[in-house]
Amino acid sequence: MTMSTGGFSYHKDESKTKKNRIGDFFTVGDLGYLDEDGYLFLRDRKIDMIISGGVNIYPAEIEAALLTHPAVADAAVFGIPHDDWGEEVKAVVEAADGHEPGESLAADILAHCERQLAGYKRPKSVDFIASMPRDPNGKLYKRRLRDPYWEGHTRAM
Repeated sequence: MTMSTGGFSYHKDESKTKKNRIGDFFTVGDLGYLDEDGYLFLRDRKIDMIISGGVNIYPAEIEAALLTHPAVADAAVFGIPHDDWGEEVKAVVEAADGHEPGESLAADILAHCERQLAGYKRPKSVDFIASMPRDPNGKLYKRRLRDPYWEGHTRAM
């Protein structure tokens, strides 16, 4: 998705500003498609897309499936390093009240994903967090979750 820049720039990040400009337009990194009737459907953000074995995987779809599990209060999905595939799908979950995080719950959540998602979209593992890092407006700081897994690696994207 692109829009007129209107003088927009990232605070103290000129290279990021330049990278997201296309002529007089600015892109926020949203990915989507138009259907045969001309309706626009947003899939996810380019920065969050996982590329595993050359396949584009959209975390928003996986997060939506995770949130249908009764033991999941909140979820985040992102790519982590994989030696053969470039990235693999990782889920980080905030357990709902009354549910104990651990191997048993992780196995149950992964089984739930087997019934909901194609094999290449399924998380390969689940980690638990006490509460998701969100700003006061509710925006998830996904980078805070993702960065520790990428220490010592370079992103494949």
